[in-house]
Amino acid sequence: MPILHAPPSSINPLRFLSLLPRPTALPTLRSPPTVIRLARRFASMANSSAASGAASPEHVAGDWYSVPELRLRDHRFAVPLDYSADRNASQRISVFAREVVAVGKEEQQLPYLLFLQGGPGFESPRPTESSGWLLRACEEFRIILMDQRGTGLSTSLTVSSMSQIKSAENLANYLIHFRADNIVNDAEFIRVRLVPDAGPWTILGQSFGGFCAVTYLSFAPQGLKQVLITGGIPPIANGCTADIVYKAGIESVTVQSEKYYKRYPQDAEVVREVVKYLAESEGGGVILPSGGILTPRGFQTLGLSGLGFSASFERLHYMLERVWDPVLVPGASKQMSYFFLKAFENWLGFDTNPLYALLHEPIYCQGASSQWSAHRVIGEDESKFDAVEAAKEGRPVLFTGEMIFPWMFDEIHVLKPFKEAAQILAEKKDWPPLYDVTALNNNKVPVAAAVYYEDMYVNFKLSMETASQLAGIRLWITNEYMHSGLRDAGGRVLEHLLGMLNGKKPLF
Repeated sequence: MPILHAPPSSINPLRFLSLLPRPTALPTLRSPPTVIRLARRFASMANSSAASGAASPEHVAGDWYSVPELRLRDHRFAVPLDYSADRNASQRISVFAREVVAVGKEEQQLPYLLFLQGGPGFESPRPTESSGWLLRACEEFRIILMDQRGTGLSTSLTVSSMSQIKSAENLANYLIHFRADNIVNDAEFIRVRLVPDAGPWTILGQSFGGFCAVTYLSFAPQGLKQVLITGGIPPIANGCTADIVYKAGIESVTVQSEKYYKRYPQDAEVVREVVKYLAESEGGGVILPSGGILTPRGFQTLGLSGLGFSASFERLHYMLERVWDPVLVPGASKQMSYFFLKAFENWLGFDTNPLYALLHEPIYCQGASSQWSAHRVIGEDESKFDAVEAAKEGRPVLFTGEMIFPWMFDEIHVLKPFKEAAQILAEKKDWPPLYDVTALNNNKVPVAAAVYYEDMYVNFKLSMETASQLAGIRLWITNEYMHSGLRDAGGRVLEHLLGMLNGKKPLF
């Protein structure tokens, strides 16, 4: 799910109480009783470590510093790349977490709240002030903003850093450790070292962060006091659920495309004109500033960031206003503007967050491969999404939504080096489980979730199917917000969810 804490116009409209001696590695989450026993062991170690003042290279805490109305402290943890491997055999990676409190509350005994960012492949928010949901959360919580492994300051997997791994097979084998199961393992690694007595904490999961929250509920509920989810209830069936996600997504993006053209009917012709221009250009497209190529099908991906957020229609419209260069010299050839081409690349954000493209389909896989699900599903209705034919026939050109296609690794310059690794991931069948339906059926952790009725990224019907399997969940179903509700009205959204769990909003 796209990042929600940086404005779409920028990159993508897409923590210390005690230090521990080196413990044994946490196991994979497929053995919950073992995790529980180790959590208790870590709690005991945390107490003895705090009493002795011991420190460990597994956890390094920085000094407090400030932004307006907030105090922050950085934490770095050395965690296993592979939790299932022997502690001495597994490579270590760094996971970064930022502790945030309101000014003057640094030493107060506050309950902890872990924020799980949307994605996959996006770092946590970088606070510049106390506002939005963070302002409300700071009233009663000590917040932990964790950069999920592979993002931000957590051994970031960037276009340049991944180039160090020369073999596509080795890169694919490295990337398999960056899904929700290991994100939750990291969260547990941090919790038992950070929370006094290794107590449970509250988690807030936005979009893909909500997927991680349901994984947490499946395999490590003992670490959770309560769970808040915004626009992020995943499908939990065995196998690969990507097909049902994209079939539902096609319906949503079709509706959103139609709504867009009703709002801006003049843009239907602008889009057709662009598609014709691209199709008739040499090589079937226009060279992008980074060296990739913008083709008609690439142009359609503007729907990923242009159709599903509040004000995204407006941003897309204003972007299309500047698609053409002005004619300065009579007789000069018509050409697309650098402004538009650069804005297009910024919207995609793959140059800064390539992990999103590589792991987007694998986040839906349990014991089955995706086999480029979005490409297959949209191919079943190819004529409907054929931009060139639509332009020729004078029909509105439909945009595509949150979908990653194999051709992107040919046309988007920064993704080209990862084409073979992406193919290996698409064919991988033996993905470990991400959810335990039995555990969810018997859940005892209080859960409140905001479900957005018109969410283009996390389908409403699929969310409701999963919610029916999650015991004790309370739902706030609303069409007041799009997928970006937590960004747009964070204080209100968080207040509503907390009220559902603390008695301010009774069941009846």
